[in-house]
Amino acid sequence: MIYLDNAATTLQKPPAVPRAASYAMCHMATPGRGGHAPAMLAADTAFACRQAAAELFQVEGPEQVVFTFNATHALNIAIKSLVKPGDTVLISGYEHNAVTRPLHALGADIRVASGPLFEPGKLMESFRSQLKGVSCVICNHVSNVFGYILPVERMAALCRAGGIPLILDASQSAGCLPVSLAELGAAFIAMPGHKGLYGPQGTGLLLCAAQTRPLLEGGTGSASACQEMPDFLPDRLEAGTHNIPGVAGLLEGLRYVKERGTGSILAHERAMTCLAARGLSEIPGVMVYTAADRVRQAGVLSFQLDGMDCEAVGDALGARGVAVRAGLHCAPLAHQSAGTFETGTIRASFSSFSTRREVDQFVREVAALRRGA
Repeated sequence: MIYLDNAATTLQKPPAVPRAASYAMCHMATPGRGGHAPAMLAADTAFACRQAAAELFQVEGPEQVVFTFNATHALNIAIKSLVKPGDTVLISGYEHNAVTRPLHALGADIRVASGPLFEPGKLMESFRSQLKGVSCVICNHVSNVFGYILPVERMAALCRAGGIPLILDASQSAGCLPVSLAELGAAFIAMPGHKGLYGPQGTGLLLCAAQTRPLLEGGTGSASACQEMPDFLPDRLEAGTHNIPGVAGLLEGLRYVKERGTGSILAHERAMTCLAARGLSEIPGVMVYTAADRVRQAGVLSFQLDGMDCEAVGDALGARGVAVRAGLHCAPLAHQSAGTFETGTIRASFSSFSTRREVDQFVREVAALRRGA
């Protein structure tokens, strides 16, 4: 199997990740629930994971690193901490349903900063024109459909100047691009553990620099006599038993990213993206959505085959041993912005484990499918 669906979940993990998760399952209990050795080992592992994340993402203190089930869980906490029903919120035209659905559920007044694909100047014009009067800005760092790197540094600077809280969705950037809570001045940054951080599924992180509102209430192992959730992080947002096997695996994923370096990982993913884009572009009848300027695209590439249904192409590639994703990718707004809403796209996404040989074979399979071979 050639696995090119890393924007959904990285399947190939550093070997230390499954080893750590397996060890934790058999040797660690729940942090904060006892003074015995298994509970203390779990507490040490959880703290080490928070420390590693705080260092990688420039968070002032490890207590500001909150464990979540995934990025969607993290975004729901962030959004429901800042946005009240009827509030005006500005988002980009490339947001995932993990942002738009909670906003719709809250009845927020949603403004959309739009602009053509891979044209950040146009996006910034729309952003500036709509910023006045908003109570919150929510933006993804990298489009999960097109790999488009949005100009979040410029957006964040305008938010800081206007005193507007920013929520950043780093689902496709954490682990391959610099992400700094301190430099951006964001209120929250949400990210999954199971994508670019190479952790297990069912893990995520919320980096917090603003007041929070619990999404869940329950036991925390602290302030047990009080019927209110604790007023301090991370306990305020972490009700119930932790996914310690996931946390242990995520710790090793964070260590892998730190050791290899986000710059090195991004360079490799971009090299695979460019190789695939070049090969696909040489196939008659294939439309490739790629940036002329490489610095505007990360390791995600969308394409279409003229006259062929995208989901049928995705299924056919799967039958040929190539794992891609096809359709709207849970991001209909991004497709509306790019003009692909009616058709969707086929998406190939790369990781630090993707190889040139795999990309070459992927291109050959698309060419053969196009020929009807």
